Amino acid sequence: MLIYKIFHADEWAAFQASGETQGAPIDLQDGFIHFSTATQAAETAAKHFAGIDGLMLLACDSDALGDALKWEVSRNDDLFPHLFAMLQMTDVLWAKPLPIKDGIHQFPQDMA
Repeated sequence: MLIYKIFHADEWAAFQASGETQGAPIDLQDGFIHFSTATQAAETAAKHFAGIDGLMLLACDSDALGDALKWEVSRNDDLFPHLFAMLQMTDVLWAKPLPIKDGIHQFPQDMA
C-alpha cells in the first residue's frame, strides 16, 4: 500500500541533500513521521497546509518501511501511518509537486 508525506519545498530540498530525514518540525515534536493514506491526504493538506504553495507529495510503500511503521488512531478515529525511524531517500518511490488550483491542492490522478 502506498502512503504519502507532504513536505514544504525547503524540507524536501534538505531531505534530498542529506539522503535522510527525521521529518518536518511537527514530526520532530511528536517523535514520529506523519504519513497519510490516499483517502486521508487531501484532508491532511487542507488542515495542515491550507493555502501553502510549493509543496511536494512523496509516496512510500508501507510494507517496505517494516516494523518501524505503526498504524495509530488519530483524526476522525482513523488509523494513520506513523514512522518511528528516519525516512531514507531510498524509501521514496516518487515525489511530485502538489499545486494549488482555486485554493485546493491538486493531487495526482494515480494515487493508489
